[in-house]
Amino acid sequence: MKTINKSLAWLLAGVLTITLVSAANAQSTPQRTGKVVRIKGDARYSTGNKVWQPLKVGVVLKSGNIVQTAKDSFADVVLNEEATAAAVVLKPISAVSSASAGSGGGGGGYPTPDQDVIRILDDSYVVFDSLTATSTGAGTVTESLLDLKKGSIFGSVKKQAAASRFEIKIPNGVAGIRGTIFLISAAGSVSCLTGSVIAAYTDSSGNVGTQPVGAGQQFNTATGETSVLSASALGAFNGLVNDCNYSHGGRGHEGGGHGGDHDHGGDHVSHHRP
Repeated sequence: MKTINKSLAWLLAGVLTITLVSAANAQSTPQRTGKVVRIKGDARYSTGNKVWQPLKVGVVLKSGNIVQTAKDSFADVVLNEEATAAAVVLKPISAVSSASAGSGGGGGGYPTPDQDVIRILDDSYVVFDSLTATSTGAGTVTESLLDLKKGSIFGSVKKQAAASRFEIKIPNGVAGIRGTIFLISAAGSVSCLTGSVIAAYTDSSGNVGTQPVGAGQQFNTATGETSVLSASALGAFNGLVNDCNYSHGGRGHEGGGHGGDHDHGGDHVSHHRP
């Protein structure tokens, strides 16, 4: 009887040890999420089953979530492994000198992204397909896969680890981003201010191709044409960069957003359906 009790005691101790170790590992495993840090106008999000809720500053987005912005609205989202939106430290994006942007060389007065921030522009519909982080001996490998169904995304993404992935899917292709300031539209325009983007796409004839898009360049996945960013495009880029500069208290909510209870309406809050 004493032998049986001693065996049970050792068994229970082993189970308790395994449970504690598992809990500790779960707590130490990084979780990649998107933190909403700024909103202008109206936006909403869904965690599934087409149940919509108003998007507010402080909302933490996870894999499978959907974000939609209304006309004349936008939402800024920081992607990282912090536990809460309150823990996010926003770093300023410096102003950009456009003088050397047209060269496509990536030098000059370009800022260097040091965090992953996206702005979901107005009348856009984005699915956060996958947000993951895995600890390895060499650091943390992250995966950020977004599906841009409609509209546009402006972003500043820091240099990625070799095994990490930051991709934005559009209806006829996907853009791979690594240490880049970019602007991508669901219509097929891939623009790059710094760094580079690799666009994989299917053209109108069904042919599959890939195209590097360098700093100061724009690529159209619908036509397969590459061009230098125009003065107006550079001006728009500079405006976005300056507006995303949080060093002067720009953080926080702008505009009321949707109030009231959950919205069970159709897929698109905007009157401009895709």
